[in-house]
Amino acid sequence: MTNVLVLGANGQVARQATRKLLASTDAKLTLYLRRASRLTNPDTARARIVEGDVLDTKALTSAMTGQDVVFASLAGHLARQAESIVRAMHGTGLKRLVFVSSMGIYGEVPGEKYRSVLDPYRDAAAVIEASDLDYTILRPGWFTNDDEVDYRVTQKGEPFRGHDVSLASLADLITKLATTPGMEVRHSLGVSRA
Repeated sequence: MTNVLVLGANGQVARQATRKLLASTDAKLTLYLRRASRLTNPDTARARIVEGDVLDTKALTSAMTGQDVVFASLAGHLARQAESIVRAMHGTGLKRLVFVSSMGIYGEVPGEKYRSVLDPYRDAAAVIEASDLDYTILRPGWFTNDDEVDYRVTQKGEPFRGHDVSLASLADLITKLATTPGMEVRHSLGVSRA
């Protein structure tokens, strides 16, 4: 059984990944978010809700104790959050991180120039890539609510193919990454509809 800490647990990607993890694995989840009252526990036998801010490294370190995997889908001060995550993971000896970023952070989307809007995502990815963690950075396209699992991945340095991806597809990939040791470790993956 895998213990997964979900950071930003009330976000749309995290909620979808939580549903998938609970439906298709035996993982136990810790759902971490700033205001716990915003989230209803989806499975009291396998999930617990913890209120905390990712920027509070002490609280984050406490939440990481006993975890196997950290999954982060965040907004806001992403580089500072990434720094806090790396510090907390070092403090607990935890190595596995799945971190959601955005397509375009490396200028890999043909014909698109997103400029400074992606700076926070690019900066957070740089913090994670400079660490010694067993990370996988996900760079999804625009989210759709299509009820389909149909996606492809591209590696850092390859042109991004496509433009959007379903939340169901992203949740499927996150579930595989969180429960398959060694899968795509130290890779940055573009994720789009196949």
